Amino acid sequence: MPIKHYKPTTPGRRHASVIVNSEVTTARPQKSLLTIKKNHAGRSHGKISVRHRGGEEKRYLRLIDFKRDKWDMPAKVLTLEYDPNRTSYIALLEYSDGEKRYMLALEELHVDMTVASSQQKTEQKLGYAMPLEFILPGTEINCIELLPGRGASLARSAGASATMMGCEGKHAQVKMPSGEIRLIPKECLATIGKIGKSEHKLMRIGKAGRARHMGLRPEVRGSAMNPVDHPHGGGEGNQSIGMKYPKTPWGKHASGVRTRKAKKRSSKLILKRRPSRKKKK
Repeated sequence: MPIKHYKPTTPGRRHASVIVNSEVTTARPQKSLLTIKKNHAGRSHGKISVRHRGGEEKRYLRLIDFKRDKWDMPAKVLTLEYDPNRTSYIALLEYSDGEKRYMLALEELHVDMTVASSQQKTEQKLGYAMPLEFILPGTEINCIELLPGRGASLARSAGASATMMGCEGKHAQVKMPSGEIRLIPKECLATIGKIGKSEHKLMRIGKAGRARHMGLRPEVRGSAMNPVDHPHGGGEGNQSIGMKYPKTPWGKHASGVRTRKAKKRSSKLILKRRPSRKKKK
């Protein structure tokens, strides 16, 4: 899947790059699996709860089957499609009883392949879903459940995959894409393989207009504001923020502050934390 760069006819074209959707086989989604996406623009009860959001393109939501609960029934991959709501492609499946569902497209998944899901031990082929207790150690997995039957919630973005480390007692040990190792109930479902479109991280937006289409509104640096508007504001020209740590517009700690609750119940299931992002001196 190549990255395309345009001729630098404008500043936006000079720095922008796009992914050529050569793997996509159709541009028409399945109508029965579409629903309207409502635009809330980062607001909750009319008040802004997430800043710098709004003004995105109108789009339909594709209903993705994250539960994979049609047991022991083979499904044929009909098409690979673009989904504007996520970083990866999606694959349209047709089961042997005629029902159609979407799943996330995996690397090396192609049209006419067969996938399935089972609650028992089954073949460890690309796209097959089964409980963690039956997956061999060292296998790449994606779309992992945190609780049995809830649906996939981990390793779902483009190019993401976790590694099965082993199973002991009631839990399986899974190494997450971040490097964190955590315990997950062994009855939870996971899919064999790696999410496709790993080149997504190499794409550059290039210009503000593309960001606006994605629903991202402009952000202003605190150091460019006046002291009345932001703790970092004020002064003549460019300078440091003049304090021990960065602050939000409301004076709270920002940039690297741990937001996880200290007494969260699931903390005991984390065996190894992800590596720190702080620069080594």
